[in-house]
Amino acid sequence: MRAIGIILAGGNNHRMKELSQKRAIGAMPIAGSYRSIDFALSNMSNSHIQKVAVFTQYNARSLNEHLSSSKWWDFGRKQGGLFVFTPAVTAENSNWYRGTADAVYQNLSFLKSSHEPYVVIASGDCVYKLDLNKVLEYHIDKKADITVVCKEMDASVNVERYGTIKMNEEYRIEEFEEKPIVAKSNTISCGIYVIRRRLLIEMIEKCAEEDRYDFVRDILIRHKDIKRIFGYKLKEYWRNIASVEDYFRVNMDFLKPEIRNYFFHEYPDIYSKVDDLPPAKYNVGAQIKNSLISSGCIVNGIVEDSVLFKKAYIGNNCYIKNSIILNDVYIGDNTHIENCIVESRDTIRANSYHKGEGGIKIVVERNERYVI
Repeated sequence: MRAIGIILAGGNNHRMKELSQKRAIGAMPIAGSYRSIDFALSNMSNSHIQKVAVFTQYNARSLNEHLSSSKWWDFGRKQGGLFVFTPAVTAENSNWYRGTADAVYQNLSFLKSSHEPYVVIASGDCVYKLDLNKVLEYHIDKKADITVVCKEMDASVNVERYGTIKMNEEYRIEEFEEKPIVAKSNTISCGIYVIRRRLLIEMIEKCAEEDRYDFVRDILIRHKDIKRIFGYKLKEYWRNIASVEDYFRVNMDFLKPEIRNYFFHEYPDIYSKVDDLPPAKYNVGAQIKNSLISSGCIVNGIVEDSVLFKKAYIGNNCYIKNSIILNDVYIGDNTHIENCIVESRDTIRANSYHKGEGGIKIVVERNERYVI
């Protein structure tokens, strides 16, 4: 493909509460064995984008570990590759990334040293499948300066927390509002953009001269009447991880057979870093109903409508319902957990009771796993 990829995975989101205190949003575990950034990386790999840069910043340790080898997404080639850029002190600059446009500006040498004519920009916190070749063909056919992938949301969805757009009959964007107080449209931006590389360099340099740092506000919205900016409608599954409720709903979606088949059994595949773990073990007395159980788990109790991530241990007489148990959690005997997200590496003592009343409860046990 005649494009390079940029994945923006450096931001913090306070609406994720305790879940973002130890990891970046791009490293949030999804569907038992994946991280949220895997979907953006897999889409780029499946679209034959061979050169991809990931911009990380906030709580990046686990995300950087996850990206330590490019072979899982087939970027380990003689040409191209997977590049991870974190903010660096240079002779000209000593700032953290002050926004999405500033993150691109601080790594402008990556764009200038590339030779591909187009750039695909995506965020690392969305769950979706997309053939980016079709978006690029659409971009070229429309003679667009920028193409924004968008999706029409259901009327029940609160679109005020997204960037909303209005298009004319030719799909040219006429209005673009970032997180409006009152939305005039239920079509939202998915945070995926296609733009000519030279135009992107020119616009990013202009932003830096004017001390502007945000890609949406300072490039897309400011230039919507000057540049030819078009929308590409995505009709398939797309979800953004922007809050605890979003994260919970995305994982629960994978309990639906049609969603699982779409992501795991239909071409193209979604790839992730593979851990060398044994298959899940179900001891005598274990009962599993409509749940995802990952490798390395040991289950002794009852698990219903839940997602268990890698190396979770469920003790005797435990009852887990409508919950997400993250990686490497030990749950002691006779424990009841319902409507909860249990943080990774937690040790839940025996005879505990946790239930989310009127919402999702995040369970964080601040105790020592190993005592010397």
